[in-house]
Amino acid sequence: MKMTSRSLAVLLTVATLIADPDIAAAQPAAPPAAPGTTPASAADAAKRAEALVDKAKSLYLAGKYQEAEEALLVAWELNPTFDVAYNLGNTEYKLQKHREAAQYLSFALRHWPLLKGVAKLKPNAEKWLAESRAQVGALKVSVTVAGAEVLVDGKVVGRAPLEGEVFVDPGEHRVEARHLDYEPASQTVSVGKGGTAEVKLSITPEKAEPRASAGVKTEGGGSATGAGAGGPVVGQPPAGSVEPPPPPEKRNWVPVIALGAASAVGLGVGIGMTVASSNARSDADAQRAAILSRGPGCVHAPSDVASTCGAFEDDTRRAGTFGTGAIVAYAASGALAAGALVYGLWPRSSVVSGSVGVRPTAFVAKGETTVGVVGVW
Repeated sequence: MKMTSRSLAVLLTVATLIADPDIAAAQPAAPPAAPGTTPASAADAAKRAEALVDKAKSLYLAGKYQEAEEALLVAWELNPTFDVAYNLGNTEYKLQKHREAAQYLSFALRHWPLLKGVAKLKPNAEKWLAESRAQVGALKVSVTVAGAEVLVDGKVVGRAPLEGEVFVDPGEHRVEARHLDYEPASQTVSVGKGGTAEVKLSITPEKAEPRASAGVKTEGGGSATGAGAGGPVVGQPPAGSVEPPPPPEKRNWVPVIALGAASAVGLGVGIGMTVASSNARSDADAQRAAILSRGPGCVHAPSDVASTCGAFEDDTRRAGTFGTGAIVAYAASGALAAGALVYGLWPRSSVVSGSVGVRPTAFVAKGETTVGVVGVW
């Protein structure tokens, strides 16, 4: 599919890689913004990160790897994307910080864009990762509850399910999982150079504390809790009374936040696709006008018009493709938002612990794709 520079600019941000100044790499879409982040603040963070990458490039080329690392770490905090990860991994490799290099390079390779301009850089990243990986250990961590916070040696490394391996220095490490209303779980493992340790953590809901029963004073000044004390048993309701219902369980807002963030991403993709479709349609209209001004049309067109006719057909197809993509993105965004709304507003008293589930699902029927929300209560 051919893309004009204007359409490409709508979807991709171009950044220069410090490892090869002559190559421009297309940066993939940024991860979902944190709740409360506005488009303006996200754009400002991306702009500041780009300036830091440019600064790091100059420092790297001057052999000042330590200073380049400092600038790139700040850029990573502002905008954790493929190009920043590639540059950071390259710099950490130069500094012989193999654990950090492996972490950033593995991220870059997982998110490598499918563009010819950066294809020749990939073998370098794979080589540096292999050399760094041979000097460190790796942990494959899985947790029974999604959204649980995962810590290695007391430092948070992400939330379950983790996207890739966690690279560590050779030796013994403590891995822990935490989640609201769940008992934490931990495991200590040892891993050597080039080795991999698999860690499976199972966390269970917290148990309610039992209510203590008080004694009933007897005439002799003692106390009793049984029926032989001559009065009702303390801590049990009188005969014929109804025990009050237990307090409602706390609602887990992690699914609402995740669905809301995913809905925002889908909306952003839909807007981008809409703009790209509009741009392609404008290009096609301009080419059509040029074709009509130079002859009857594309049927039996002279050679000087044939290339314009080909570009017109390409732009028309792109406009349709982007338009369809926008519709799918808007549908997915709406379905995810509906899932978040249903889960957030559904009465808590009707929710049975361990049986709640809301997820977006794609249905395919007769060549058409529909995005919906499946919920279980």
